Amino acid sequence: MQAERPPYGNGTLPEGIRSRLLPGINGLTVHVLEAGFEPAGRPLVMLLHGFPELAYSWRKIMLPLARAGFHVVAADQRGYGRTTGWDPSYDASTHPFGFLNVVTDTLALAAALGRGRVACVVGHDAGSPAAGWCALVRPDIVRSVVMMSAPFAGPPPLPVGAGAATPAPAQGDDALDAALAALPRPRKFYQRWYRTRAANDDLLQAPQGLRDVLRAYYHMKSADWPDNAPRPLGSASAEDLARLPTYYIMDRDRGMAATVAPEMPSAEQIGSCAWLTDAELDVYVTEYARTGFQGGLQGYRRYTDAACVDDLRAFAGRTIDVPACFIAGAQDWGVYQTPGAVEAMRHRACTNMTGFHRVDGAGHWVQQERPDEVARLIGTFIPDGT
Repeated sequence: MQAERPPYGNGTLPEGIRSRLLPGINGLTVHVLEAGFEPAGRPLVMLLHGFPELAYSWRKIMLPLARAGFHVVAADQRGYGRTTGWDPSYDASTHPFGFLNVVTDTLALAAALGRGRVACVVGHDAGSPAAGWCALVRPDIVRSVVMMSAPFAGPPPLPVGAGAATPAPAQGDDALDAALAALPRPRKFYQRWYRTRAANDDLLQAPQGLRDVLRAYYHMKSADWPDNAPRPLGSASAEDLARLPTYYIMDRDRGMAATVAPEMPSAEQIGSCAWLTDAELDVYVTEYARTGFQGGLQGYRRYTDAACVDDLRAFAGRTIDVPACFIAGAQDWGVYQTPGAVEAMRHRACTNMTGFHRVDGAGHWVQQERPDEVARLIGTFIPDGT
C-alpha cells in the first residue's frame, strides 16, 4: 500500500518540492514531483528521466527553474518508482512502453494539470528521445524541447523503396550481436543485454548487493570515472563500437553487475561524491528494491519491437521545428554511442536547434553532477512567450 511506504525521497527532497499522486492518466496513477506550483499559471516545464533513474533525478534543478518563473513537474515515468498501472513482468507487452504511448502519457499528465500548452519538455537519457517525440508529434502543445545525453536522430524510414531493404529491428540487433561476438575479445551491446530475461535479476540480485551495483554504475558513467574521455567513433562497425567503455559494449561473458563491480569507488571517493551522497543513493535503492528494474528495461525492448517501430514510421521525414537544445556532460560517452546520431539531430531531425552544449566536469548524469549550469542553460534557452 502506498500509505505504508516511506515518504518519497527518504527526507532528502529540498524544501519547496512536493510529491503527489495523480490518478487516471492514460491508465496510470502517476507520481510527480513539483516545484513553482504557486502562483498558478506559470509556464509549465516537464522533466522526463531515463534509466536507471527516477523523478528524483531532477531534484537539483527543479528549484532553480522554479525561481526562474516556471512550474516544474518531474514524473516517475511508466515502469518506474511510485507510478503504478504498468505490468512489471518480462512477458508483458512492450507496446505500452513505445514512444507514441509515452508521448500520450506526457500529454495526458499536462492535461491533468490543466495545461493545453507546455513551455518545454526536457528529457535525459531514455527521456531524451521521448521528449524529442513529444515535440515532433505535437508542436502545437510542446513549444520547445531540451534533449540531454542521448541525441535524437529522427523517425525511422518508411518501408518503401530503399527503406524496404532496411533490416527489421530484430535482424539488425542480431547482426550487431554476431559481429561483436566475433571480435578477438568477444563483446555484446548493453541494450541487447538489457533486453534479456536475465537482466532484471542480474541487477536486483547481484552478488555485491543492489546498493553497490547502483553506486558502481552511477560512478562508472560519471565524470568521476577517469576513463570517460569520449570522442566520435569512425563508424558503427563492431571494431569501432568496441572502443566504447564496457558499460556500453560489455564483455560477452559478463552481466552488468559483474561489468561495473571492478569499478566500485573507494570509501574515500564515495565520501567526496557531493552530487550523489549515500542518503541520496538510498532513495534509488529503496525504490528499485521495491519495483525491480523490468519496467525501465522494457524501454530498451521497444527499439526491436516491430509494432513500436512501425508506430513511428508514419512520421518519416517529419522534423522537430520548435526551438530545440541539446545538453550533455563533456565526459559523457552517451553522446557518441550511436555513430552519426549527433549529426542527424543537428542537421536533419531538428530545423531550429539553437543550442548544443557540453558541460565540463559532468558525465552521463549531467543534471545531477552540474545542476547549476544545467538549470542556467535550460532557463535561458526556453523562448519568451511559451
